[in-house]
Amino acid sequence: MSNTNFKVVEFDHFKMNAGLPNFVLSVSEWIDKTNAVGMYVRSGRYGGTYAHKDIAFEFGSAISPVFKLYLIKEYQRLKEAESETNQLEWNTRRILSKVNYLIHTDAIQQHIIPDGKYSKQTEWIVYAEEADLLNVALFGCTAKEWREANPEWAKQNKNIRDFATINQLTVLSNLETHNAELIKENIDKVSRFKKIAEIASYQLKVLTKADNLKGLN
Repeated sequence: MSNTNFKVVEFDHFKMNAGLPNFVLSVSEWIDKTNAVGMYVRSGRYGGTYAHKDIAFEFGSAISPVFKLYLIKEYQRLKEAESETNQLEWNTRRILSKVNYLIHTDAIQQHIIPDGKYSKQTEWIVYAEEADLLNVALFGCTAKEWREANPEWAKQNKNIRDFATINQLTVLSNLETHNAELIKENIDKVSRFKKIAEIASYQLKVLTKADNLKGLN
């Protein structure tokens, strides 16, 4: 994974001879013959053999079952802690998107509904249409289309936003406030959708790029 110049042919030679009574292989020879990385040998008074932590963990696991068990347990603990942290962040973003939704609906109530096109019985339509404007811009489908494609989740009263990623929820919160401002400026729906879709695409790319860079650190 980390060494494109590794000499596989030499490795195969060592692999075939490993286990024979007369087989001896030093770290220095291994590095020299296979062009291995991640290890080096230092001679002298304070010399020794040093290896990257991945190699050291594997070596420790090979010679000590107890060490291997500790390593597995620690990995599991860290993954559980990571999962809990991600869930907390997701919940926070979900709450934030719901709070910003109030800003969104207020703009609709103050600037779209009063134009007289909707009665008390049909006001819900405009709220649904504006919510779907954001859904299509961000998720690529309406709430109805998602329910039809996911009937089992729909039966449990789950919706498309319940399955959004942390990045999507972040962008959704931003889109709600952006659309609210565009509504206040009396921008028509087609123009608003075009602008919202551009914002959604740009912000998702930025957040995804940041996640990828974080993974490389």
